[in-house]
Amino acid sequence: MRAEDWDARYAAAPVWSQGPNAVVADLLAPLPPGRAVDLGAGEGRHALWLAEHGWRVTAVDFSASGLARGRALAEERDLHVDWEVADVTAWEPAEPVDLVLVAYLQLPEQVLDGILRRAATWLVPGGHLLVLGHDRANLERGHGGPQDPEVLHTAQMLAAAAERLEVLDLEQVERPVTTEEGPRTAVDTLLMARRPIDG
Repeated sequence: MRAEDWDARYAAAPVWSQGPNAVVADLLAPLPPGRAVDLGAGEGRHALWLAEHGWRVTAVDFSASGLARGRALAEERDLHVDWEVADVTAWEPAEPVDLVLVAYLQLPEQVLDGILRRAATWLVPGGHLLVLGHDRANLERGHGGPQDPEVLHTAQMLAAAAERLEVLDLEQVERPVTTEEGPRTAVDTLLMARRPIDG
């Protein structure tokens, strides 16, 4: 979808829940807060959660409408987040960061690979890269998400992008989904990696 399409979608109504994804929150809660980037932040649900937990966060997305919704929520909660309307395929942080979060940024493999390889270079030694997105297996045994296999993740794809990092966790994870027909399950791919201290 184009930025204009997402702007229209975000302007119509909230798209995502205001709270963070449970896997994201569980993995990041033990980390000491520092500088973080939320790439493809949308309405900023993860950026807001990070800010609530003491992180200095930059939320990046090409949808001004989505970030405006996040900015309004931040003002309501008296939280500071830097909101940057930009193309994540070209954006760069001004300084190294302790965390790059890429949650449900569903792009073609070659494009996402380039983003993740660049993101790995932004990390301070010991900094973390967390990627979570819809897995290709979701088409056959999961619920929801994009139906185009070209934009769905695989563990092999994420492993290749993180080849210069220390991989801490790389797996398929199942996520409960509430639907009008009852509970369902979605299949995601998770990558948690760290830049080596001496790298």
